[in-house]
Amino acid sequence: MDLDKYKLLKNKKIAEILDGDETFGDFESPNIQSNFGLSNLQIGLPRLSGPDICDIAKMFGSTVEYEGSYSRWQYMFDLIDYGIQSGRIANILAYLFDKSNFIRAVTELDKEEFERYHNKSVESAVSRINDILHFGGNKIIIDGKRVLIVPINATTPNISIKNLKTIDRDYIKSLSDRAIDNIENGHYDSALTQARTILEETFDYVLEKQNIEPSSKGDINKLYKQVKDEYKMHENKNADKRINRLLSGLENIVSAVSEMRNKNSDSHGVGERRLTIDRHHARLAVNSATTMADFILSVEKESAGDNNY
Repeated sequence: MDLDKYKLLKNKKIAEILDGDETFGDFESPNIQSNFGLSNLQIGLPRLSGPDICDIAKMFGSTVEYEGSYSRWQYMFDLIDYGIQSGRIANILAYLFDKSNFIRAVTELDKEEFERYHNKSVESAVSRINDILHFGGNKIIIDGKRVLIVPINATTPNISIKNLKTIDRDYIKSLSDRAIDNIENGHYDSALTQARTILEETFDYVLEKQNIEPSSKGDINKLYKQVKDEYKMHENKNADKRINRLLSGLENIVSAVSEMRNKNSDSHGVGERRLTIDRHHARLAVNSATTMADFILSVEKESAGDNNY
């Protein structure tokens, strides 16, 4: 993965697609009562304000603060720069196209129509961006949880281990600290999203270290199953039963964080009943995810012959 290629996205027209300024016509929905069957939704990526773009940067580890002195496309340029410098640009772009970015802006559609709207918007945005990149012989593709820039004639690229962002205790701690800060400020939904991010990025990382393509479905339970299978983390009948009980508890952490995030966070839940969560429950979710991520990193290090992690 050539990070320098992502500088091609620092094009004002592309930035205006990514921040939702450019749209691609009305979304027609027969299930919504409105004039001529239109839902008053424009096809395109969600419109992001300057603070929204800064918040996305913070989700991925930035400490940027909104100052109000730039246009939105300039904040998008800064987000792209941060993604390149941090090695996380492929994941940041994937978030912009992901349903979790759409859910906050789209509330009036049922699940089936939301799926159709999301697919149409993503297809239109990708097509328009590729029209712009075409003259340089490149295109973007959505490859699971990454958006990659590849030559026009390329097929699905191989993972390059040397280009993987290193995820270690310091990185996990930085995500955890930001999640705790959100809890202290009453932003429990964001903290739950970050708890899931801690697990998801750790699972992705240890799989990619083995040249294993992570599950592209966005299901952290499936990701964890991949990790267990690859690193042979299944319960051992010859091991102490107390160790096996601890290992079985890991699965409960993954399931709980996934379910809490889906039903309670700011990123999912079309048509689902939102749950009430207290401060201490949000803290428990973040701390549990952090502890599990640390354990998974230890498993990967031991597998690689590093027993000093």
